[in-house]
Amino acid sequence: MSELRNSRGFINGERIASSYHPMFVIFLLALGLGSCSVVSQQKTRILFDTDANNELDDQHALAYLLFNGNDFDVEGITVNKTKNGGDIEQHFKEAKRVVQLCDLFGKVDIYKGASGTFDEIKADISAPTFDGMEAVNFIISRAKAASDSELVLLPVGKLTNIALALYKDPSIADHVRIVWLGSNYPEPGEYNQEEDRSALQYILDADVHFEIVLVRYDEPSGTDAVKAYLPDIKKIMPNKGPRISSPVIGRHGNEFSNFGDYSVSLFKNIEEFDDGYDEGYVQARALFDMAAVAIVKNASWAVPTQISSPELVDGVWRDRPGNFRKITIWENFNKVEIMKDFYRTMENFELVNTTK
Repeated sequence: MSELRNSRGFINGERIASSYHPMFVIFLLALGLGSCSVVSQQKTRILFDTDANNELDDQHALAYLLFNGNDFDVEGITVNKTKNGGDIEQHFKEAKRVVQLCDLFGKVDIYKGASGTFDEIKADISAPTFDGMEAVNFIISRAKAASDSELVLLPVGKLTNIALALYKDPSIADHVRIVWLGSNYPEPGEYNQEEDRSALQYILDADVHFEIVLVRYDEPSGTDAVKAYLPDIKKIMPNKGPRISSPVIGRHGNEFSNFGDYSVSLFKNIEEFDDGYDEGYVQARALFDMAAVAIVKNASWAVPTQISSPELVDGVWRDRPGNFRKITIWENFNKVEIMKDFYRTMENFELVNTTK
């Protein structure tokens, strides 16, 4: 696996001493001055962008993120509308529902974003109001907030909100790392990609840190391989997460007081399960979005490769080998370790800190 470094002091997802030379650390220890403060304890600042009511992976990704307080500081949540899951209000309500079930309502802000596409909205970006304005302005404000570390933007739906924020204020490119769940690259198709090709192409051409966490339907190299099995969900998830005092009505009805019980409901009400390609006929569903959160938490759970930024022409990928603009693709996910960590997190949750 290629070595991946970033400005927060990580190599392949493991924390390293933050800018201290190893001999200097030994020197401090010899003097009795060495302590945990020598090693960077900085958490990843993250902003989650989601079409929360699309199916069921968004909800599990969001809960997993909110329960990983030892690793993440969550700046907020933005939502967008895609063709499934109703209007923007429905996506907002589902994100709110998960935040409530994670006992963080009133502590994590949620903002409504775009219903249309980047090309449909960009001409109005300077208007007093425009489609997606709340989310776009929030993304810009958090990207420009005073901080010693970059902000990870983690979109797990279409890229519209992120592209519009960059278009409105290109200066935020120096302060963000975009990690997007989407694409079957180099093959065509994929839901998030097709929901707004124009937003994707804008970011592919922009001078910004951009990484793609690949989906690759029915292929073992993509996040489609990171599956949760219905028998495991029924056995492991009941009662998981904090118990809230005021129950929440679920998407499919009934009252819930913790996320684990809601997870079981989501799985029981899913319209169809994935076709297994190596697991027989056990009912399973890919948790694509959750895998994207997982590799931000621990980069050793997938393989990153830097490539020249390609282009998307009429839905078909075209490589541009001479392009000096580079992006990173993530593939070959360690589905066993990711799912183990998901269930371990549900059992031993630590609520995240927020900007409030």
